[in-house]
Amino acid sequence: MSTYKPLAEILRPVELIDFVGQQHLLDIDKPIGKAIKDNQLHSMILWGPSGVGKTTLARIICRQMGAHFEQMSAVLDGVKELRNIIKHAELYRQNDRSTILFVDEIHRFNKSQQDGFLPHIESGLLTLIGATTENPSFEINSSLLSRTRVYVLKKLNNEELETIAHRAMKDQQISLEGDGSLDLVIENSNGDARRLINIIEQLANTSGKTLSKADVTKTLQKKLSSFDKGGDIFYQQLSAFHKSVRGSSPDGALYWMARMIVSGCDPKVIARRLLAIASEDIGNADPRALQICINAWDVYERLGDKEGNRAIAQAAVFCACAPKSNSIYKAFNSAIEAAKESNDIEVPIHLRNAPTKLLEELDHGKGYRYAHDEPGAISKGQTYFPDEMGEKIYYEPSDRGLEIKIKEKLDQLRSGL
Repeated sequence: MSTYKPLAEILRPVELIDFVGQQHLLDIDKPIGKAIKDNQLHSMILWGPSGVGKTTLARIICRQMGAHFEQMSAVLDGVKELRNIIKHAELYRQNDRSTILFVDEIHRFNKSQQDGFLPHIESGLLTLIGATTENPSFEINSSLLSRTRVYVLKKLNNEELETIAHRAMKDQQISLEGDGSLDLVIENSNGDARRLINIIEQLANTSGKTLSKADVTKTLQKKLSSFDKGGDIFYQQLSAFHKSVRGSSPDGALYWMARMIVSGCDPKVIARRLLAIASEDIGNADPRALQICINAWDVYERLGDKEGNRAIAQAAVFCACAPKSNSIYKAFNSAIEAAKESNDIEVPIHLRNAPTKLLEELDHGKGYRYAHDEPGAISKGQTYFPDEMGEKIYYEPSDRGLEIKIKEKLDQLRSGL
């Protein structure tokens, strides 16, 4: 019985000379190319969009270096799989053979899981090649980043995609008529070689050997919507999601969240945006929003996509239905601007700390009134700004949600200044 093998896997290069793209890293005088030539491989993070060859490159590097290759997926694997890999690596080291561990979607591992790689990288047992579509600065532990080098892989350009397309068409024994058909396929691949090959495989399975633009258009109508993590579609959809939550539309928020999820967006991107919304657009109108968003993110980390996505959706609906206020956002921005303009003004004597006898003798803290010793725990009339500035008001609560009560309280406090 024959087993189906995807065309993308059939066409996967096994030699560096056949690899398409990323010459800024692979040329003989460039970082990875030079490391291979000098037999000085190091642990690295390959950061780039989907379909640019991260997995393929890791396999080729391993083959070039004559190392044993192990692979993990942060979506499917965990501590148990890593322990087995460590055992294998120790056996190979006894035979003077190094081990390269490729970790796909490494950003999906949590902090403790990422830390699990450190001792084996430091001991030289493993050379780590991690692949991620997310910014390593935000998603990879600083301790792991300090032991690896980050290389940015670029989206494939049209010329590189055309090279791959011709290989795929040759394998499938099909051709495209010269009426813009190939351009249409390349345009819809969105720089993703895997998507490009899949489109050509679909074309070969559904049409004749010579295909027209109409054949291509018909096939493309059936494709999944594209989601480019770093491009316009990503920002447009994320913007629509943010504006739906801000505009108190739970239905719109759910729709745009679903659009992003089904198109391949990492749910943590949405969770991160919700945290920003909770502070920027809700604030003290309903302080629960911040904790609910953190809890949803935590649920996702613990349970994964299915249950985790539902928790993030719950947080999105809560935030959409919550009262809105950007008072904190505006107040903090105003305070930042004031701080920039008055950064050389000294702290008033009564607000200074006096942990030593000398500082007491210099009157640090003199005149400060301890609020808990005052009626209602309020030191009425005490100032909290430099004399040169006078008392300022940055935070002006809205008339929505909890800020109604906060405003009443502040009006009473400020009237006594």
